[in-house]
Amino acid sequence: MTATQAEIGTKWLAQAGLRPTRQRVTLASLLVGDGQDRHVTAESLFDAAKGQGEAVSLATVYNTLRAFCSAGLLQEVTVDGSKSYFDTNTHDHPHFYWEDDGKLTDAPSEQLVISHLPDAPQGAEIASVDVVIRLRRKG
Repeated sequence: MTATQAEIGTKWLAQAGLRPTRQRVTLASLLVGDGQDRHVTAESLFDAAKGQGEAVSLATVYNTLRAFCSAGLLQEVTVDGSKSYFDTNTHDHPHFYWEDDGKLTDAPSEQLVISHLPDAPQGAEIASVDVVIRLRRKG
């Protein structure tokens, strides 16, 4: 991790009012240090941290990702009941889920048109609409 990546990660944490602990800065740097949006699982982020020689547990990665979501820094995208991805792009947008290799990528928002949603049940309101389009390779 370069000093610049750590600085970017620290600023990202500061904008949400999160204390920049060593582990948070490490994970934030991996998530946003290069300025690119990304979709990660807890396991892939854990592997990336280990690959850089960082001492962090998988439980800490999960807890940190949940804290980042609660602070509004990440969006959790659940593909099925057991698989969650964490997206650094927190604006509403659809996703492609590539079933063949288990990857999540952004889908073009401008091509998605939702013309009508069902009415929410009595006493409820729609909080958000998540769109995950499952893909598999032809052939």
